Amino acid sequence: MTARHTSSEASGRVITEADIDEIAVGATVLGTGGGGDPHVGALIAKRLIRLHGDVPMLAVDDLSDDDFVVPIGGIGAPSVGVERIQSESELLLALQAIERATGRTPTAVMPIEVGGGNSMVPIATAAIAGLPIVDGDAMGRAFPEAQMVTFHLAGHGPGATVLVDHHGNEIVMRPVDGAWSERLARAATVEMGGGATMIDYAYGGDVVRDCAIPETLTLAKRIGGILGGRGAGGGELRDDQKIAALCDELDAVRLFDGKVVDLQRAVEGGFTRGAAELDGVGVDRGSSFRLDFQNEMLLARRDGELAAVTPDLVAVLDLATGMPITTEALRYGARVSIIAMPCHEKWRTPIGLETAGPAHFGYDVDWVPVEDLAKARAATEAEAGSAGGSSARARKEAA
Repeated sequence: MTARHTSSEASGRVITEADIDEIAVGATVLGTGGGGDPHVGALIAKRLIRLHGDVPMLAVDDLSDDDFVVPIGGIGAPSVGVERIQSESELLLALQAIERATGRTPTAVMPIEVGGGNSMVPIATAAIAGLPIVDGDAMGRAFPEAQMVTFHLAGHGPGATVLVDHHGNEIVMRPVDGAWSERLARAATVEMGGGATMIDYAYGGDVVRDCAIPETLTLAKRIGGILGGRGAGGGELRDDQKIAALCDELDAVRLFDGKVVDLQRAVEGGFTRGAAELDGVGVDRGSSFRLDFQNEMLLARRDGELAAVTPDLVAVLDLATGMPITTEALRYGARVSIIAMPCHEKWRTPIGLETAGPAHFGYDVDWVPVEDLAKARAATEAEAGSAGGSSARARKEAA
């Protein structure tokens, strides 16, 4: 199974071993805490590129109608993936299974989500199989459930779905829709030990051009460069400048700086679920913050008030270095900065909110765009500051 895509070769865009760390870091930010362990995935991707050569990268618009694009990634609880590392043999086994199930030979792979390890899995697959990778994904972030993809939003079913594990077990399913794909795949994943390699929503280039969120691997690399200290115009960023530069790049809002004072986390039903409580530090001293997660960070509340909620993105960064922290790596006592950014417009539609909005996860809040929440809070703080200033002046005059 070796095929190179001529339009990618003509463009000259490739992913090299040197690119991997930046892509992994950026994808972990966009992965909002989920998407699998980026460190392990990066090690696998770098090794396979070293062995098999650089990976050609295709723009979404470069795809032809005749292309057959295979999204591949890991499914399961990220906490499991840290201890049970994905086997390289799973990658080729999954590709072979989807080829047998569909009768079509893959011409490219793509990330199903741009998140941590799940951005590394398709790069590793492309390297070992001699295929190009599409510069895009089906979420623009990471989500915990299989139907939470832009293919589903556009009315496309999962098609033939493949799960394989490190034992060599292979399951091919044909779910009737995305919700059934999630139910069946999650149950199988639990029996496979909590983690598996999965292919679903494999489609022709015409469908992928319509559905994929473009240039997310390029965006991930740009984010990784910022957090690696590369500023605009090639200048160097200090650690204390990185989070602000990242917020500028992503139109993100810095929600809270704090220390983790309580952390509840468990593997349940094939997910890593839990919540983290933070006490404010620095300018946020005296305030509290809560994060709820199901693989990914989904709900953020400051002093009990909504600060950000799915499908908008919430990311946890190390306060000192700006580096992203996944849900499984978050620790008691960690000093972190919480940022949030707008999701892709496809998720801000009725079907997008029905699929991945707060109600789907059982949160009793309405979705409000993160930028609107930030403006409302800024206005409230400005009003409080003005009132405080007037009171101070009045006290001074009375004295």
